[in-house]
Amino acid sequence: MEEKKLDINSIIGFVLIFGILLGWMYLRKPTPEELAAEKAQQEQLEAEKKKEETTPLEENQKPATPTINLNDSTAVANYKSTIGAFGFTQPSEGTTTFENEVLYLEVANKGGQILEAKMKEFVTYDSIPVHLVKDGNANFGLSFTTNDNRVLNTQELYFEPSLTTSGENKVLSMKAKISNNQFLEYRYEMKPKDYLVEFTVRSQGLSGVLNASKPINLEWNLKGIRHNKSVQYENRYTEMMYNYEGGKIDYLSAGSDDDEIEEDVKWVSYKQHFFTSILITDKNFKTADIRSTNLVEEESKEVAFTKEFATSIPLELEGGELSESLNWYYGPTDIKVLSTYEEYGLEDTIYFGWGIFGWINRYIFNPFYNFLSSFLPFGIAIIVMTIIVRLALSPVTYKSYLSQAKMKVLKPEITEINEKHKDNAMKKQQETMKLYNKAGVSPMSGCVPALMQLPIFYALFMFFPSSFALRQKSFLWAEDLSSYDTIFNLPFSIPFYGDHVSLFPILASIAIFFYMMMTTGQSMQMQQQPGMPNMKFIMYLSPLMMLVFFNNYASGLSLYYFISNLITIFIMLAIKNYILDENKIHAQIQENKKKPKKENKFQRKMREMMEQAEEQKKAGKR
Repeated sequence: MEEKKLDINSIIGFVLIFGILLGWMYLRKPTPEELAAEKAQQEQLEAEKKKEETTPLEENQKPATPTINLNDSTAVANYKSTIGAFGFTQPSEGTTTFENEVLYLEVANKGGQILEAKMKEFVTYDSIPVHLVKDGNANFGLSFTTNDNRVLNTQELYFEPSLTTSGENKVLSMKAKISNNQFLEYRYEMKPKDYLVEFTVRSQGLSGVLNASKPINLEWNLKGIRHNKSVQYENRYTEMMYNYEGGKIDYLSAGSDDDEIEEDVKWVSYKQHFFTSILITDKNFKTADIRSTNLVEEESKEVAFTKEFATSIPLELEGGELSESLNWYYGPTDIKVLSTYEEYGLEDTIYFGWGIFGWINRYIFNPFYNFLSSFLPFGIAIIVMTIIVRLALSPVTYKSYLSQAKMKVLKPEITEINEKHKDNAMKKQQETMKLYNKAGVSPMSGCVPALMQLPIFYALFMFFPSSFALRQKSFLWAEDLSSYDTIFNLPFSIPFYGDHVSLFPILASIAIFFYMMMTTGQSMQMQQQPGMPNMKFIMYLSPLMMLVFFNNYASGLSLYYFISNLITIFIMLAIKNYILDENKIHAQIQENKKKPKKENKFQRKMREMMEQAEEQKKAGKR
């Protein structure tokens, strides 16, 4: 390796930078007069703090209590005319931290809100600790109206922290005081090894300040911090979910901006794919205005946030005071963790799919995979689960291949019909259907088994992106089965494909291509039938779609499709070479032709319609 040396230009550059820094420091040095003025101002503020009253304020009493910047005279004046007019105690900048084995929280004195929420056991794709709240991406506050119709916001109030314990639990009390007996309190209680934090909001002695005729508005905003390698993929599964109207679960659109007002809301979840922030209430909110805004326009390493969520909830006073029992959940969207909060139904924040697909994932695939991965490597567990699923579906595969074999046996006769009636499409279709009916063969019988497999395929398509168990678990060259694998980074980005090459989608595409050749190759005879799809086009389209669109999907999903199609190919080869005998199938079809066939109502109706159409065509030629 060539050793880097400093040239004369670099030395001159460093000298100039050093000189600029020295000059800037000299110019920024305060004068003796400024130092004296600042010291006098600080002493005055400390004296005022000592004179703070501890009894309820009389009407029109206005203590001179500054806010925000203690040395900013404009801010001091603003505080006097708004918040300070109601006697809330003098502000003190700072934060309080408290934590357990899994969660770290930092709460700011200003606003009493959570300033940082960090997962202690998880890191992002680039090995940075997972944060759900950090650097001002989230805001929580209450806005309320006073008796003289002024609107105040708790985000501008300064709270006094008090950290204690209750048994094994840690308790942080944040109070914005008018006096010792008049205050607004945020109370956080954290249990050991728990992601759920009890959160109580209450007021005491403020009935003379709060306007009981107007609701207090709870405002909670958060911008989802990027955690995954592919921001587009993460954003696809980042969404706002909520529990409302007695247990119903719904979500806002994951791909675009959305806004809803719901009633009887139990909890609101800001889900960021594998992690979530949830606000839960013990007594349901009467209404909640929830909003979601998409922040991702394109795949880029510079994108820092996925979506912006906002919730506005009106709270009501009881006896002129505020009292709300809430909970914060900052943690993973892991079914094992969320199911421990059964009383709140937090496991519903994981979207397994709708209807029967979600049922299959939640009660079959998820428990089954967790069982396999408890004693097998995660990639091997996927392969074993895939093998078992394909074997369970092998009877369906057999019926599908049997149908194709029957069509293959009838191919010479269908070709003969096509040649005989090549100038009469209606007659050709009519004779073909008559042949199928005599032979006891249905051209749709091969499609029915495929349709029966769709619920399984779609359920697994939803399972892999939602399985927390796969997150950051490696297999072969894939570093993370919940994200895409990379064998080569491109110096540019291709639309819909990305800036990298993933190997598992390539293998899956090759496998699905050979599978399509086997399943559609025998169906090429149907190309001349009107209305039939272009099977050759489908044979090339499916692998291409797999190659392009799965390049940014979870490698665990591509691994499943690769193994699944590979196993299906072997099963079909086994059926063809060792189970089915085309000569026996041909003999059976010939026997079926000799038997009288009864038409059902649908078949009779179709035959009559085709015959009428044929007669009309002949009449038109005359």
